[in-house]
Amino acid sequence: MVWDKPTRFGMVYPTRGILVDPTSPAPDGLARLIGANRANILARLDTPLSTSQLVVVTGLSLGTVSDHLRVLLDAGAVSKRRSGREVLYWRTPLGVALAVGG
Repeated sequence: MVWDKPTRFGMVYPTRGILVDPTSPAPDGLARLIGANRANILARLDTPLSTSQLVVVTGLSLGTVSDHLRVLLDAGAVSKRRSGREVLYWRTPLGVALAVGG
């Protein structure tokens, strides 16, 4: 629970449901190199996904996913493009090489 007494409060709940997949498709070595959450996100981007879709499949918060995507984007491992109201992310050739070892 997060609050600023006495007038503000908020509760934060982790994402849950049938779409959350707690297992990471990322290779263990990649997780040790860039961190488990970033490796998990990068591994899931074999097809373009939005930030909201990544939140659902990883169980991470929106802010956490956005922060990790920014780091991966700055490193050149992912690209992004607006599609309607969403921004889609996918792996670059560097991201593919990291994620699948190719």
